[in-house]
Amino acid sequence: MTDKFVLDTSVIIDGKVPEIINDKIESNSQIIIPIAVLDELQAQASTNKSHGIEGLLEIKKIRDLCKARKISLEFSGTRPTIEEIRLAKHGRIDAIIKDVALENEATLITCDYVQHLVSEAHGIKSIHISSSKEDSNLQFEKYFDNDTMSIHLKEGTCPFAKKGVPGNLKLIRLEENKLSAGEIYEITKEILEQSRSKKGFTEINKDGATVIQLGTYRIAITKEPFSDGQEITIVRPIAKLTLEDYGMSEKLLTRLTSDVEGIIIAGPPGSGKSTLASSLAEFYVTQNKIVKTFESPRDLQVPKEVTQYGPLEGSFENAVDILLLVRPDYTIFDEIRRYRDFQVFSDMKLAGVGMIGVIHASKPLDAVQRFIGRIELGMIPQILDTIIFMDAGMIKKVYEISLTVKVPYKMTEADLARPVVEVKDFSTGLTEYEIYTFGEENVIVPVDPDNEANQNNIYKLAESKIKDVIRRFDPNPEISIISDNKVRIKVQKDTIPRIIGKGGSTISELEDMLGVRIDVEMKTPTLGKEVYFETNESGNGVVIKLDEQTIGNKVNLYIDDEFICANQVGKKSRIKIDKRSESGRKILNAIIAGQKISIFQIDSN
Repeated sequence: MTDKFVLDTSVIIDGKVPEIINDKIESNSQIIIPIAVLDELQAQASTNKSHGIEGLLEIKKIRDLCKARKISLEFSGTRPTIEEIRLAKHGRIDAIIKDVALENEATLITCDYVQHLVSEAHGIKSIHISSSKEDSNLQFEKYFDNDTMSIHLKEGTCPFAKKGVPGNLKLIRLEENKLSAGEIYEITKEILEQSRSKKGFTEINKDGATVIQLGTYRIAITKEPFSDGQEITIVRPIAKLTLEDYGMSEKLLTRLTSDVEGIIIAGPPGSGKSTLASSLAEFYVTQNKIVKTFESPRDLQVPKEVTQYGPLEGSFENAVDILLLVRPDYTIFDEIRRYRDFQVFSDMKLAGVGMIGVIHASKPLDAVQRFIGRIELGMIPQILDTIIFMDAGMIKKVYEISLTVKVPYKMTEADLARPVVEVKDFSTGLTEYEIYTFGEENVIVPVDPDNEANQNNIYKLAESKIKDVIRRFDPNPEISIISDNKVRIKVQKDTIPRIIGKGGSTISELEDMLGVRIDVEMKTPTLGKEVYFETNESGNGVVIKLDEQTIGNKVNLYIDDEFICANQVGKKSRIKIDKRSESGRKILNAIIAGQKISIFQIDSN
């Protein structure tokens, strides 16, 4: 009787099959690869996922080896649907593979321990293969020493490393020999193999980009079409500090241990933001507080008592309900970037959770400005109470945020009293900025008692010329006065070319007329109301089924916050998109790759 063996996806990707064939499978045996495995790998490869490409290359090696060893190689089983491929992570493909083994009375070979246990529970013979590389040193580790924060590897260039401490890092050439594409590929393959062990996990897997957390290493792998060649960047924290190491004043330490629950840690890249966030997490644990984190990727160095959460099904919004059930005292939100991140941070803070957010910012005030326009101005002091600005690994500035009702700085008429957000220097208690609504715009005014002339000039610009001039282009601009000679305006995207003018002629005229330098930015778009939907295939189209309430309305479709297309909902509350169109191809790839698809109803008004 011929021995039959079924290979699942995990053992093929792991690269263990050639070794298994040589050691465990005799000539005249039969190896079966389920068609579901081939289709799953093809789906991954078509979206440039590394695992898919590697798996297909391994199958080619398996075919050649089987031919040489006189082992029969066949493809068997049913072809999975798009929905089944999309649900591969939930066990749908695994179930199809087990059915193939059962129907052929074959032994299943897998690197997935759960698949092994389930197969045996079904009465299917199964061999579990563990990775022999899990405990071995990785090739890239030879580039690290105690002073290395990151290494940078790219095909066609020499390997480099950043060494030192935050604020004093130097880029060092490690070798004179340039790395070949093959060397980068082998390092990448090794990292991907290790990421499937208990020590690692994949945080992000996009077209041309993969982010992996492997132990203490955060690894970013890029390739075409995202980058112009294969590149690997590996970061490892080199500093673990306590709050005492920052030389905090008793006043600041008392504030952090009192009732403040809306802390933002801001600073430029490499300034030590995450290190301080990790120190705060450890500190709050010692204060008998329950601490959790939101991270993508998860690279904060925190005690075991701190649970690190990533996006749930691709979104932190989905994780909020779960986290509220856990009832943390503090949650650290590392890297607030997207519009929805600000909403999640605000919602959790208003729900009573102490929040510490990490934001990239070149100046202390930028941390506050990032929230303006994303939440109502009057809500900012309820969301933020403390801004800590980091630079070169040190605390350079601390702001406290409060709300009061008063006549804004330099205004004298009593009827001009309004809610004013005050940004105060924490060490001196002096107000440095006031933020308030003037007309329909939010303005940020520096408070400088020694510079009255410039302050009066800023006020006049905010009151008259800026408002009148910019409204010729956009009826509802967002205006922020940055300093006495600089203004930031946010307008609709389609108005920006008219404001700039040919060769910058229009913006130059405006700057000369107003006497200030103008920075023009695009307004954060209003997405509208998110609506529920279902997808399926029908002939040459992708059919999207929505709620009946959307009939006749226009909707916008996004993939991972990228706008894809706009459509009008038909009488049957459906939208049909041709699979051959660019939008259709993107939607199909997103479904297969498990990317986040969102649909928003556009306000008919």
